[in-house]
Amino acid sequence: MDITWFPNSWIRLRTDKKVVYFDPAYLTTYFSNYSDKTEFSIWPDPIDGLPNGLEKADIICITHHHKDHCKKVTIDRLRKKETKVFAPKSCLTELGDTFQLVNINEKVQIEKDIELETVDAYNTENGSSTRKQHKKGKGCGYILTINKKRIYHLGDTDFLQEMKSKKNIDIAFVPMGGKFTMNADEAIEATKTIKPKIVIPIHKLDIDFDDFANGFKGEKIKCIVPKIGQPIII
Repeated sequence: MDITWFPNSWIRLRTDKKVVYFDPAYLTTYFSNYSDKTEFSIWPDPIDGLPNGLEKADIICITHHHKDHCKKVTIDRLRKKETKVFAPKSCLTELGDTFQLVNINEKVQIEKDIELETVDAYNTENGSSTRKQHKKGKGCGYILTINKKRIYHLGDTDFLQEMKSKKNIDIAFVPMGGKFTMNADEAIEATKTIKPKIVIPIHKLDIDFDDFANGFKGEKIKCIVPKIGQPIII
């Protein structure tokens, strides 16, 4: 299995049989210093591009409707006829009827050994995010069971009490940034509550990933700081 991060929260996960994407959404501003890409159109036309070398998806999971997470043009470039796309109701305006609607706390048996579970993801009144753009029920996180591993993409969220019930997580993708999601300290708290074997920070904005990684020195949780476009072998 390998994992590749692209900003903000775009994850490519590859197993020996499947290619899965979380939140694929190409925005020029996040790829300005990344050269290994193709831009099919740029502003003032609708922005359309992709990092080079991406495979078509078997599964695509969208956490919520914001443009840095949900773009139909990006999804269309990555999907094939049989690709399964999952998203909450808030994505209807952008995606139309081209996806399978999921509700919070729903489980979907995609294949015999692949299960997708939706969980809450939202900003809280007391959370460290400074702009409360993510309302409860509008977005979600996902726990994907694949290759006998439980992989938790938190979506855009603050620390939630519900996270205490998430057990046996192998890999967690934890958002941080301090504006729309958690700051480094709250993201560390959330991670230590979830107790994944491996944590990979995502949604980098004004906070350096290393500030987050420093919180796990001496801990059993392994923190891997991603670099854009560089596969992480698990």
